[in-house]
Order: sequence, then C-alpha cells, then structure tokens
Amino acid sequence: MGTKRLSVVVTRRLPEVVETRMKELFDVELRDPDTRMSREELGAAMRRADVLVPCVTDQVDANLLAQAGERLKLIANYGAGVDHIDVHSARQRGVLVSNTPGVVTEDTADMAMALILAVTRRIPEGLALMQSGNWQGWAPTAMMGGRVGGRRLGILGMGRIGTAVARRAHAFGMQVHYHNRKRLRPEQEAEVGATYWESLDQMVSRMDVISVNCPHTPSTFHLMNARRLKLMKPTAVIVNTSRGEVIDENALTRMLRSGDIAGAGLDVFEHGHDINPRLRELNNVVLLPHMGSATVEGRVEMGEKVIINIKTFADGHRPPDLVVPGML
Repeated sequence: MGTKRLSVVVTRRLPEVVETRMKELFDVELRDPDTRMSREELGAAMRRADVLVPCVTDQVDANLLAQAGERLKLIANYGAGVDHIDVHSARQRGVLVSNTPGVVTEDTADMAMALILAVTRRIPEGLALMQSGNWQGWAPTAMMGGRVGGRRLGILGMGRIGTAVARRAHAFGMQVHYHNRKRLRPEQEAEVGATYWESLDQMVSRMDVISVNCPHTPSTFHLMNARRLKLMKPTAVIVNTSRGEVIDENALTRMLRSGDIAGAGLDVFEHGHDINPRLRELNNVVLLPHMGSATVEGRVEMGEKVIINIKTFADGHRPPDLVVPGML
C-alpha cells in the first residue's frame, strides 16, 4: 500500500486506548456520537474509506457492497463473528475481511456459566425481591432453585468458547456432553470428561442444561427450532451466548410460557435488540444486553487485533485473521 496513510472509518466508538493508537497509525474517522450508522451512512463510509471497521450492529450485505466503489479494500471487523458481513460477495469484489478470533473466549464462557447459575438458582428473582423491599425473611421453602453439580450440560458447538464452557462446568461438577460438526480428540474430551453425541436430537432430549455456543450460519439458523425445543425435558433450561438466530425465539417463548421448558438465559436475541416483548414478562428467563464480551480487557484486545490486521495489510501482507469464505 506504499507510505500513504490508510483512510479508516470506524462505525462505533471503541475503547479510548484503541482509538488513540488508530489515530497514530492511520487517517482514521471515529464515530461521534456513538450511535449505529444508518444504511445510507454505512454506504457512504464504504465509498470514502480504504478500510471499514464495522461491528455486529452493521449489516454489510451484497447490495451495500455493490455501492462501495473501488476504494474499499479491507473490512476489519471488530469482533469474531462475521455473519453480519457477506464475506463471499466481499471477496468477489476484491475486498478482504478480517476478524478478531479467540479474544473473548474466556469472557463469553464466564457469561455462559453465569447464566446457567442465574437461571437454575433464580438469582434475578431474588434480586428483584430484595430491591422491592418485600422480603419477609428466610423460609425453608422460599426461592428454591436447583443444584448445578451433577446436572447434565449439553454444549451445542464445541469450539473455543464451547470448550471453555466445558472446563468451567466440569469444575462445578456438571456432567459435560456436546454436539459438534467434528468430534474432539480423545485427550480433549478427557480433559473435561466430555461425552460426544453424534445425534443432536438425542443429546437435547437427555440434558438438564443446553448451552448454545455455535456460530450463526445458514446451517445453524433455527437449529434449536420448535421441534427440537420440544425434545427438551420440562425441567431443563437453555442458555445462549452465541447468536440469537440459532434459536427460534417465538417457539422458545411459547414453551417457556407454557412450562414446557423450565427456564432460559439469553444474552443474544434473534432480531438484535428487538426482543419478543412476551419474554420480558417471564420470571423464569434471564435477559442480558449482549454482555458476553463486555470486559475492558476483551474489548481492548479486540481493538488491538483490528489494528494488527489493518497494519499488516497496510504493509502489503495478508492480515493474520483473514476470513476465508469456504472456512465459515
């Protein structure tokens, strides 16, 4: 790319230390105020930038890419998931796509475990009772939840995050089971005492807790559909820290309301921040605002990976975290 400083447009505010470093290295345009770009703003940004730095709230589809013009050469995504970017169309237009894998593995696994505990031990209900001022004191049968130790955990997607969830669950005394496109090596299974299920249906029907940790792809859309959700035991709970589209949210809501599923912990939702209002009414559901990767350390490390990808590209080399369409 020569000595000319790359023009970089960032679609949302990033941690200050990341933005400062970007200003030192690139001709960067930061987002102020920190609001989601409209489709028109995103298209204009793609026409004036050499590099676009989007995040999960930006839908970069084929139609938008067709408006980008010839200047855009790299989409350096701030985040590991790239289901909001049409990577295939980007590559057809000569635009590379990079991401930030592995950075928030431990943070997201922490959140999955937190949701498991929150739902099974009814923590939000207890918090609401205390904040209401209506607590009348301890009673033998009050606020009884369920013991986590000994429960069967079924992990859907045993990649980096799924494996990190398995390590935590194993330490809590849970029985770890998993379904994955590819079975782990025997030594990996042995580390967390994990049992592989080739059949997702059979695993789902036998678990006490389901943790969704697979990415959103065409093959995983509504992987937990109405039929599969009905296979769950009425005493089982499901948590999702991956992508909301993996679960049929309407079907889940119906089953939670009818008592066919005992509870759910959701950090992501099928339609972004447009959440089914009936979910908010349920006391057996824990809803969080996509906090899985929300640690200071994780968000700074994500920014550092973005910078490395852009700087490597600027130096004429392949970004280390290049996303290859066929590998999605």
